[in-house]
Amino acid sequence: MRATDKDVVVERDLPGQVQQTLSEFLQDRRAEAADLNPAFAAAVAELAGFVLGGGKRIRPTFAWWGWRAAGGVPDGPAATAMLRAASALELLQACALVHDDLIDDSDTRRGKPTVHRRFEQVHQESGFAGDAAQFGMAAAVLLGDLALSWADDMFHTAGIEPRALARALRPWRAMRTEVLAGQYLDVVGQYRADETPQAALRICQLKSASYTVQRPLELGAEVAEAGQEALQALRRFGSDIGVAFQLRDDLLGVFGDPAVTGKPAGDDLREGKRTVLVAEAVAAARERGDQAALDLLRGVLGDPELDEERVEQARGVLIELGAVAAVEQRITELTGSAMLALHAAGLAEPAATRLAELAIAVTDRTR
Repeated sequence: MRATDKDVVVERDLPGQVQQTLSEFLQDRRAEAADLNPAFAAAVAELAGFVLGGGKRIRPTFAWWGWRAAGGVPDGPAATAMLRAASALELLQACALVHDDLIDDSDTRRGKPTVHRRFEQVHQESGFAGDAAQFGMAAAVLLGDLALSWADDMFHTAGIEPRALARALRPWRAMRTEVLAGQYLDVVGQYRADETPQAALRICQLKSASYTVQRPLELGAEVAEAGQEALQALRRFGSDIGVAFQLRDDLLGVFGDPAVTGKPAGDDLREGKRTVLVAEAVAAARERGDQAALDLLRGVLGDPELDEERVEQARGVLIELGAVAAVEQRITELTGSAMLALHAAGLAEPAATRLAELAIAVTDRTR
């Protein structure tokens, strides 16, 4: 079926379509919450505001174009169902972000208070008894769990044909397990102070590459009943671009502009994240026998009181040791190998072109 002019316009504003789909779903959930209890309804309103308050909608976008690459058409009931299923990924993302911010004890997300910090404010403003931080933590855990439950609800009730849904459940289930495995390894790595590039890369593959690009692409392609050759090409493309996406995120976590990223400068350092960027620097310092650089890096990692001056010193060391250049080189190589896999697959247009554009967009960005 040929896309109409209207369909083309819809695909040009896919994030907007995802936003509208989420808004409609969350409006129904808020109505249900209002019937249960006013306090719960207020908490659900905060969660809905968090989900709808920002985000690049990367995961639904990759899921949609994975579906289109395998022959999905952009209009009709199947397209509506696919859009709804893809949008459910944003609720899974909301769960991950709420819990990630809690684990990292982050103060801001997208330039606003994180969910646990927001509920600390609610506690204080309402004059509740007990500890505000504990209340904020409990609220964040529960609302993150609620977002995860709603993600499953939205995905399973999207209207996808039963056989297609059965195929899509494989990447859906794998993605949820892999992102939690990656998150756990991230936490373990911080407590073990594991500085090896191998450990950092494995976390990157599980926590980001699979969850952000590879599995969403597979999910869309499975709904459209892609052949094995197309699936394998999308997996290769998705894995490489997903890792490159996270490597760019690692650079922005240290060098990004807070006015653009919405997070304080050097937050990844304060949180003690053993990223590939840090691992490359540690490996280079060891090879050179540069104990001063090692001491500085180990001193800033996990220091919640890290100030801008020491962040700037750490940046200088990361550059001088060649870690920034090494990560940039990896991004370039991964993007190149992903493009080769994409071009060799013979995927349907306009999906092949759009995926190539998305690959550049997510690996060459400022936020």
